[in-house]
Order: sequence, then structure tokens, then C-alpha cells
Amino acid sequence: MSLRVVFMGTPEFSVPTLMEIVGQGHDVVACYSQPPRPAGRGMDLKKSPVHEAAESFGIPVFTPKSLKDTAEQTRFVDFEADVAVVVAYGLLLPGPVLDAPQFGCLNLHASMLPRWRGAAPINRAIMAGDKETAVQVMRMEEGLDTGPVCMSETVAIDKNMTAGELHDRLSGLGGDLMVRALAALSRGALGEQSQAEEGVTYAAKLSKLETRIDWSKSAEEVHNHIRGLSPFPGAWCEMPLGSKPERVKVLRSSVADTGGKPGTVLSTTDVPAVACGAGAVRLEQVQRAGKKPMSGEEFLRGVSLSDGTQLD
Repeated sequence: MSLRVVFMGTPEFSVPTLMEIVGQGHDVVACYSQPPRPAGRGMDLKKSPVHEAAESFGIPVFTPKSLKDTAEQTRFVDFEADVAVVVAYGLLLPGPVLDAPQFGCLNLHASMLPRWRGAAPINRAIMAGDKETAVQVMRMEEGLDTGPVCMSETVAIDKNMTAGELHDRLSGLGGDLMVRALAALSRGALGEQSQAEEGVTYAAKLSKLETRIDWSKSAEEVHNHIRGLSPFPGAWCEMPLGSKPERVKVLRSSVADTGGKPGTVLSTTDVPAVACGAGAVRLEQVQRAGKKPMSGEEFLRGVSLSDGTQLD
């Protein structure tokens, strides 16, 4: 049975779910997304990926800065939706909005709840060294990601997987999972399971203050930090490549068997290796300011970096 849906989402992660919902023949009567933001060299206003995708389907798009206003809540109620589907929208939904759809609001969340509730579950799972995660359909409550879980798909996290790779994997799986949930909902067969009270962790929004690499940590921790921030915002270090230190992003790394004083460049024969508090990491892919990402080998061919160089 086709459902009358209001879709709420903003980034690229949300687009596959919107496309799956439309593809399955559901009636998406409205789409909510974050307002256009300045972007590019000219700082022109740019619509969100969800905004652009919705317009390509002829779906009306709304971009309120808040849903606390009574007029905004009334407009939402007037859509008379069967269900609202929320995927990384970016605004909290007040009670009147949560209660408006006949069957409530379903959220697609990229973690194994109750672990990593909050804004950056994909990054935090990798940075913590988690071996697996999930994408889940959750019935929304007013609490932060506290609602019961309706469907779940578990995903293994490979030891070298980056946040970008996990993002793409969960995004695709999430679209399929949500349309399965909507199909079950239309049959009156969508079950739900309350979240466990133990094991709750919060995935705080990423801060620029935590992107610098700390070589005093173990190689495993540094490696997880690098891949958890790749490709954006990117973990970085400073290297003495000219008259003053240059900031270099590290986008891919691997754990090496060697070791030494933390921050010491140990090898410049193929790719750079840097000693950590325990062990070392190989810098497999890096990006200099204003340049495209390059392999560690390409990087060494274009700079003067010798064994024994000490990084901060």
C-alpha cells in the first residue's frame, strides 16, 4: 500500500532513502531540508543534496530555520501525512510535529543503538575502533535517538575502512531498510524493540580542535583517528617542508610494525612512516594545502623529507 510521506533530510547520506521511497511508489507530499548555505569561491547560496533531489522529482521543498513556530507546525499538520521519514535532517522535531503523522515519525540512524546516539555516529564508531556498526530504523521520541528500534542491518567495519567508505555503505543499505520498514508499516506489521538501558554512548559533533594528530597516542589510536576523519574534515599534522611548517592532511594510513620516538619520521623509502606512542603508522594517502590527494609515494617524490625528521 502506498503511504503519504513527508521526507525530512539534508546531506548526501539521505538521498538514497528519498530515491528508494519515491521508487517504491509512495506519495512524498513534501520535503523538509536545511536552508541553502553559502558555498564555493563566490559564496553563492547552494541547496542541500536532498533539496536538489526532491526538486528533481517535483516534490515541494520547505527550509524553515526552526519548527518551533506555531505556523510552521500547522503547515506540517496540514499535510495529513501517514508517516514522516527523517534522515539526518539537522533540526529537532517538537512534540506537535512528532505527533502529526498518523503512524508517527521514523528515523534512519547510522549506529547500533543505544551506542553512538547523536550527530556523528559514523566517525565516532571508527575513531573508537569499533569492529561493527549498524543502520537502524527507529521510531522517534522527543529524546535524542532514544526511541524503539524497528529494523536493523549490521555492518562489519574493516580495519582500514574510512568514515567516507562506511558512510556510503550505510547510506545505500539505509534506503533499502527504510522502504522495507514502510512496507511493513503499511501492513500493520512493523514491530519495535526498546533500546537497552546499558551501553549508551553519545557521538558528539566533530570539532576542529580534535583533528590534529597526536603522535603520543598508540599507532592503533592514531590510525583510527585518521580513518575516522577521512575524507572530511581530515586529520592533519605539520611537516617542515619549506621555510615554515606546512599543514598536511592524512587521508589513509596503516599500522606499521616498527617504532621509535613519537613524531619521528622513520622511513622515506616508499611511503612516510611516523612513530607513535606505541608502534608507528604509514601515511598511505595525504593531501597538501591547495592540492589534490596523493599517495604517500607521490608525496615523497615532491618534497624533501628525511628519516629522523621530528614532527610536532
